[in-house]
Amino acid sequence: MGEAVIGIAPVTGRARIDVLDVLRGLAILAIYYMNIASQASPITKLFADLRWIGWTPIDKFAWSFVFIFLEGTQRGTLELLFGAGSMVLTARAMRPDGPVAVADLFYRRTLWLLFFGLVNVFVVLWVGDILTIYALASLFLFPFRLLGPKALVAIGSLFAMFTAVGGTIEYIPRLAMQAKVERAEAAQAAGRPVAKDDAKALAEWNQKLAKRQPNAKMAKDLVKERKAHAGGWLPYASFGWNGWMTFMVGKGFIAIAVVEAFCMMLIGIALWKWRVIQGGRTARFYLGLTLAAYGFGITARAVGVAEVLPFLPTAKTIWITEEAARIAVSIGHVALVNLAMKSATGARVLAPFKTVGRMAFSVYFLEQIIGLHILFAPYGFNLWGRFGHAGQFAIATGVIIVSTVTALVYARFFAMGPLEWAWRSLAYWQRQPFRHPRGPAEVLPGPTLAAA
Repeated sequence: MGEAVIGIAPVTGRARIDVLDVLRGLAILAIYYMNIASQASPITKLFADLRWIGWTPIDKFAWSFVFIFLEGTQRGTLELLFGAGSMVLTARAMRPDGPVAVADLFYRRTLWLLFFGLVNVFVVLWVGDILTIYALASLFLFPFRLLGPKALVAIGSLFAMFTAVGGTIEYIPRLAMQAKVERAEAAQAAGRPVAKDDAKALAEWNQKLAKRQPNAKMAKDLVKERKAHAGGWLPYASFGWNGWMTFMVGKGFIAIAVVEAFCMMLIGIALWKWRVIQGGRTARFYLGLTLAAYGFGITARAVGVAEVLPFLPTAKTIWITEEAARIAVSIGHVALVNLAMKSATGARVLAPFKTVGRMAFSVYFLEQIIGLHILFAPYGFNLWGRFGHAGQFAIATGVIIVSTVTALVYARFFAMGPLEWAWRSLAYWQRQPFRHPRGPAEVLPGPTLAAA
């Protein structure tokens, strides 16, 4: 492919930081607990009322567990790692006379990542792709590397502040509506006339309840979805493409996701500069950070679950705390893994995930291929629509185990994952070694989603 840029080389060997690979491996595996729902369930049912997928006691427990501990926090961890990884990649550009080649490499890698993300959407058919979002967010990241950590956290917190303000704006009038509804229902029960404002609030309340009930539009959408899952590859693919273009692009969700990811990446850079994410602090520090981050984040999310489970249009504090809690739990995961890596036992137990993290790009694609084209596709086992939340959790666990074992076996013979090899070769414009030069016994680290 030509010669590599002089002085710029991939990060390998001891220059790598094990805890970053472990975090990445755990996050890329656990993210499938969230992804499986959109692959295994009718989207029409899932978005209308999650109980329609299945709501046995074990389903309720599985959904609550995922919501509290995992939802959004695995992509959050990856976003933090992207920020930290940008610092690993651009370390030589931190000096005033740093080479322009670093910036060239950074943007070239980012644009190739965008390409692979679009392949994931339009070829692999994964409408929940994160690579496209991370690539778009990374396009804006490079100039912020020189900011101090406090400034980075301040800017990175803006999205959480924005969502908190939006949640508050929704929370206050909904609380007032609840009071009016309670008065209206009390008046009806006592046989008294209902005040005009209270009657209006009660009508709006009942309208919100009715939206959860089956209607003609839902039935029509479900017919379309079932038809797509009953045909061959083209109807199946067309349904996915239309969903991505309609919701991610047409309704602007991709822009919101990019802003969220960008803000989280800035916090990741700050954590790097504070030596937090890469294991540079004491075990005592990580214990305190774990307790503080989980203390707020898990509590806020548990309260959110308690608010959601009645399935009533009541005011919910999670509207205000959702993004701040997601950030907190994500940081809690980072702190907990760093704490575990401080001990020999913890490092030994987590060692397999280091290998997974070094080929996270390929593992991410493998998970989607297994789900979208083997388990739930009409031309695969066609298990779509057959499992509730608990069943999907069990299947996701199986996919995670298969993906982990595949990565561990693969790493004994090859220097890096196939997609890591392609990405690195394209980024450095030089063919990279694919097999271990010294035989299968020596495992050489490959590039990752966050640093190469």
